[in-house]
Amino acid sequence: MKDDILKVLITEEEIATKVKQLGKTISKDYEDKNLLLVSVLKGSVLFMADLMRAIDIHARVDFMSVSSYGSGVKTSGVVKIVKDLDINLAGYDVLIVEDILDSGLTLQYLKEVLLQRKPNSLKIATLLDKPERRMVDLKADYACFTVPDEFVVGYGLDFAEKYRNLPYVGVLKPEIYTK
Repeated sequence: MKDDILKVLITEEEIATKVKQLGKTISKDYEDKNLLLVSVLKGSVLFMADLMRAIDIHARVDFMSVSSYGSGVKTSGVVKIVKDLDINLAGYDVLIVEDILDSGLTLQYLKEVLLQRKPNSLKIATLLDKPERRMVDLKADYACFTVPDEFVVGYGLDFAEKYRNLPYVGVLKPEIYTK
């Protein structure tokens, strides 16, 4: 598996440091609010687990699963909710926790859907921001790292459901995803 990685882009230590810093910022920003962290499965699971432990205020968590990629490398543009939230958003300050903000199509759709449910507020936290690929006018409220337009995997990010368990973010060798 590690032989499929062209280079390590962000180390395990760099991720841990940034996530702890982000947890402190979110704790301060949401100190007097009713925080609900919404993890977008499956990619954000590692980021969500580390981020929620770095937040030192009361927060609830819930999970959604949405699909727009299948097993390909480019977004299909069609978003479907595979698993919806269990919590009614009314009265909550919602923070969507995502692994990567890439084209923005999935998060734009998700944001629109969740805003219809009348939360007090709705913001986006992402581990990785890839602005070069953005297809919609959407920005993360919190982003740990900005990454170049390369195919990244690890720390929750996958290619065909593989590589999520790498403790770092790496660039996948092109011959792996162009087969």
